[in-house]
Amino acid sequence: MLSTEPSAEELERYARHIVLREVGGPGQAALRRARVLVVGAGGLGAPVLLYLAAAGVGTLGVVDDDVVALSNLQRQVIHATPDIGAAKTDSAAATIGRLNPHVAVERHNVRLTAKNALDLIGNYDIVADGSDNFATRYLVSDACYFAKKPLVTAALGSFDATLTTIRAHERSADDKPNPSYRCLFPDPPPPGSVPACAEAGVLGALAGVIGSMMALEIIREIVGFGENLVGRLVMVDARAMRFETFRYAWDPENPLSGEQATIRDLSVHA
Repeated sequence: MLSTEPSAEELERYARHIVLREVGGPGQAALRRARVLVVGAGGLGAPVLLYLAAAGVGTLGVVDDDVVALSNLQRQVIHATPDIGAAKTDSAAATIGRLNPHVAVERHNVRLTAKNALDLIGNYDIVADGSDNFATRYLVSDACYFAKKPLVTAALGSFDATLTTIRAHERSADDKPNPSYRCLFPDPPPPGSVPACAEAGVLGALAGVIGSMMALEIIREIVGFGENLVGRLVMVDARAMRFETFRYAWDPENPLSGEQATIRDLSVHA
């Protein structure tokens, strides 16, 4: 259990945060108290975990049932060559321990399913989804809605990516419902219509950029400064080095949180 006061070593470690007016001592203390669940310790999850650990987030949960493969190392920078064959949760925990021993790591070496999602997510303050498939992405977003947890979610293409924050369980300042992931994308694409990473490829550094942006958004959510990405979708084109932000709103016809919602629980994912 964390002590109530930071040590002298922690004060020095986070000195560059503490001198920031937007963070300061209270913001760093909020990071220290925070519990963040990261779904996937892969291309996106790796930089998310590294930067959240470096920032002093007190507890990081890692959900991944995969093992480290040689082909992962082009982008999954939390793992290294000696980790090949090891569980990704174990490899990530070991790296975090070397980076910042003040961070507690909770390893969940399981696949996220409709049966365990609410129990896992319910133990954390905020969720970061770095999964690499549509089934998990929709499961996580639906589960966060039912668990009433904020979600920072991103997706990678070969040379493009998207990032947004979902707080669909809350209402905006004008008392309208916040949009859900399904307001953006009501249903996943048909199986096989979008090639997997192994088929299409992915630019490794792009995963680092977007994962770092996810970590930044999570830190902003925890500390509470700036304008978050609720209702805003960041789109990145790595070929042209172009960043664009589009606004989106609650869709009253969306199947999760709409006026005639048809998704009442996670049984749709069973």
